[in-house]
Amino acid sequence: MYTAHTDRYADMPYRRTGRSGLKLPALSLGLWHNFGPDRPAETQRAILRRAFDLGVTHFDLANNYGPPPGAAESALGEALKADFGPYRDELVISTKAGYLMWPGPYGEWGSRKYVLSSLDQSLGRMGLDHVDIFYSHRPDPETPLEETMGALHSAVQQGKALYVGVSNYSPEQTREAARILGELGTPLLIHQPRYSMLDRRAEEGLLDTLDELKVGSIAYSPLDQGLLTSRYLDGIPEGSRAAGDSPFLTADTLTEDLVRQLRALDEVAKSRGQSLAQLALAWVLRGGRVTSALIGASSTRQLEDSVTATRALDFDPEELARIDAIIKPAGQ
Repeated sequence: MYTAHTDRYADMPYRRTGRSGLKLPALSLGLWHNFGPDRPAETQRAILRRAFDLGVTHFDLANNYGPPPGAAESALGEALKADFGPYRDELVISTKAGYLMWPGPYGEWGSRKYVLSSLDQSLGRMGLDHVDIFYSHRPDPETPLEETMGALHSAVQQGKALYVGVSNYSPEQTREAARILGELGTPLLIHQPRYSMLDRRAEEGLLDTLDELKVGSIAYSPLDQGLLTSRYLDGIPEGSRAAGDSPFLTADTLTEDLVRQLRALDEVAKSRGQSLAQLALAWVLRGGRVTSALIGASSTRQLEDSVTATRALDFDPEELARIDAIIKPAGQ
């Protein structure tokens, strides 16, 4: 029988999400990868238990996480039943709907039929009566935003979600989503954008929009699919994601210029007493604009290394200038 560590809240910083009453840990655990039938169930449960012991109270999922789709939610459901029953009210559990889940015209995107059916299926896989945050995973170009946001509002009204969010929405779409939800009486809590030292598109208006709207943010892929770790400093190792058939990271991505950038960033990390991964996580969380950063983990050791990043989240101007010089193209 699992018993959580008594000092689990001692070291993890928690940040208020926008203007809500909800605080999230600076680092949240994403179950996008490593939670499916191709991984030992005991390893998955060990990662979840260790995360909670370290103060990572937020587990982030989506209906299509696995593989196969739905597997991550099922894995979490088993862990909740075996380990976390007494701790459910200490956890923030989120899921999303938007990507393909079943055949036919009602199995993806943003229609009311799909969004609410997907939520019911997610709750069934996890063995829950509600999630804490329910997201629209991507905007639907063919469904009125009023319908998708209305479905999120209905999820709250039905008691199946406490808060709602959006992911992969542009600044303009986010602003309109917030307006619609505000008029319905269900505030937009949070946006989940892709954001890292190698992908700074969120700085092109989105973070400013979220500041203005007082909406929280949680960055996914802050390590850019593992590029911002020590794994690729000397090329592509066997068994790595880039060496396999992952659609998210291919060998072509790892150019000589990119490797030079990664090595230069690693030198900055060493000067701060951090690993490259810790530097990348701290950089995303710098200044407090981002509420939380999503980390993945294939082992408890990897998880522990990431959580150590929260011990050094401050940067001096010289460090930030040095990083900018490395990662910004010439002329910017």
